[in-house]
Amino acid sequence: MQRAKKLVIVASGGRRIGEKTADRPFLRCFDVLVALVAVVGLSPLFLISSLAILLADGRPIFFRQTRVGRHGQPFNIWKFRTMELANGGPAITSAGDRRVTTVGAKLRKYKLDELPQFFCVLRGHMSLIGPRPEVPEYVEPTDDLWEAVLQMRPGITDLASLAFRDEEEMLALVQDPETHYRSSVLPEKLRLNIAYQRSRSLTRDLKLLWMTARYSFHPQGFDRDRVMKALGA
Repeated sequence: MQRAKKLVIVASGGRRIGEKTADRPFLRCFDVLVALVAVVGLSPLFLISSLAILLADGRPIFFRQTRVGRHGQPFNIWKFRTMELANGGPAITSAGDRRVTTVGAKLRKYKLDELPQFFCVLRGHMSLIGPRPEVPEYVEPTDDLWEAVLQMRPGITDLASLAFRDEEEMLALVQDPETHYRSSVLPEKLRLNIAYQRSRSLTRDLKLLWMTARYSFHPQGFDRDRVMKALGA
């Protein structure tokens, strides 16, 4: 709890990058409308994913974890469970991680494990587009980049998460994945978070959502350079 209070205090004095955009009533209405359509339209995938986990791995079906949200406020993020119950270890996951179940590997490949986060959007903890929320241990609120990012409502997708869609495969190639994530991957993600927010527009948002859906259903066609060029990064 003290950690959470510290995050709130530090973040509240940071820069206001993206705060006005995040508060626009239109964007909140857009988030809610799309989330409702997604929950209804993708309900077969919700059902299939739930049954696959239940039959192959048993309960629980969902995974809950504390993440750091806007202004440093902690909240619970929900996903479909993709790991064994006794899944102690690093907070990040590399390709080939033995903690990931057979069903979980399929869900992660097509990002189906992220579907329950549409309910986080409906509750107001997340947005459709925004920086991916991190676990508290990775957040450094006194860092300038983090001060700026914590002004934004976290999202299901954004430029950084799309650009690093193959992050697990990248981390599997280095000797110390957690150190590499902290020192190289995470700072670059934060930079992309801020860069996208500064030049954000409805057209770019729609293009980002389309490309996120496209590479979720067709991950083999992922091309980072194409993504960066298409979104003007």
